[in-house]
Amino acid sequence: MSKKPLIVFEGIESSGKTNHINNIAKHLKKKNIKFIKIREPGGSKNSEKIRKLILSNKSSFNQNTDLLLYFSARSENIDLIKKNYGKKIILVDRFVDSTIAYQHYGMGIDIELINKINNYLLKGININFTFLNIVNSNNMRNRLLKRKKLNRYDRFSNNFYERVQKGFVKILKKNPKNYMKINSNLNIMDNEKIILNKISELI
Repeated sequence: MSKKPLIVFEGIESSGKTNHINNIAKHLKKKNIKFIKIREPGGSKNSEKIRKLILSNKSSFNQNTDLLLYFSARSENIDLIKKNYGKKIILVDRFVDSTIAYQHYGMGIDIELINKINNYLLKGININFTFLNIVNSNNMRNRLLKRKKLNRYDRFSNNFYERVQKGFVKILKKNPKNYMKINSNLNIMDNEKIILNKISELI
């Protein structure tokens, strides 16, 4: 395991992944450990522009356009990742598995197409570890209700999110050694300790 790993936080809406990645960033900053933190879609300047387009409630793209926009956002992040790969810890809020979970398992797009484009974009960039955050539908909806503003991807049906989350679990089962499932229905402080302990092992 690289001491400067690329660590991804995955999960559906309101699964707690963003909260956890922000806490890890604060922890690393206190320890004066070099890292970068990006999100998908988003991260680089151009990718953030694409993010606004994808998540806007005024947008009504079909599923193929969505897929290509997500890949466009990822393409804009690749230079940033390559620049820091192996030199700093890289924390990513959603990455390759989100594309598979949402666009394949959620929307039914051909997984071979998704994998081909992902492989083309990454070109030797390996994900060292993934935290998969799981949440039940009731907690997800209750947390979404507390948000001041919902984006386009916060407004899908429960069935859609269930398909996506089951997709994430299927991905985890194919490579269990490099994944940790976090039950976000449990106490958040307990989960933070679990994640911090694992991060300490990784770095």
